[in-house]
Amino acid sequence: MEDLFPLAGLFAVAFIAATLLPAQSEAVLVGLLALGNYNPVTLVLVATAGNVAGSVINWLMGVGVEHLRHHRWFPVSEKGLERASGWYRRWGRWSLLLSWMPLVGDALTVAAGVMREPFWSFVLLVTLAKAGRYIVLTLITLGLIQ
Repeated sequence: MEDLFPLAGLFAVAFIAATLLPAQSEAVLVGLLALGNYNPVTLVLVATAGNVAGSVINWLMGVGVEHLRHHRWFPVSEKGLERASGWYRRWGRWSLLLSWMPLVGDALTVAAGVMREPFWSFVLLVTLAKAGRYIVLTLITLGLIQ
């Protein structure tokens, strides 16, 4: 059975990367893949679950934005939130397929909460986007695509 500590660490870094603090879940994933001790499918599932869970926190903050947006720890600046909300108004829920992108992705997940995106479609689209990124990164790391 795989050691759970590195998997828990991957989940935590992926979670944090999608919420308040900058973190590099991709680096942790690549490192664990390079060790060769872990099932790549398990690593992708754990990283995706952590990153989606962090995005759900952002969505919840977006739902409660009027009560939270002026706190210092709020993960998106006023300018970033306004820009992401503009994209969201223009492209709708499909903009969540960009939720994997650095900086923009976090703002989009908060904007989805602000715009009251239904939870089921939010989770579905964000999971597709985040899993897609980790799958491509895993395939590149394993040398299966160039």
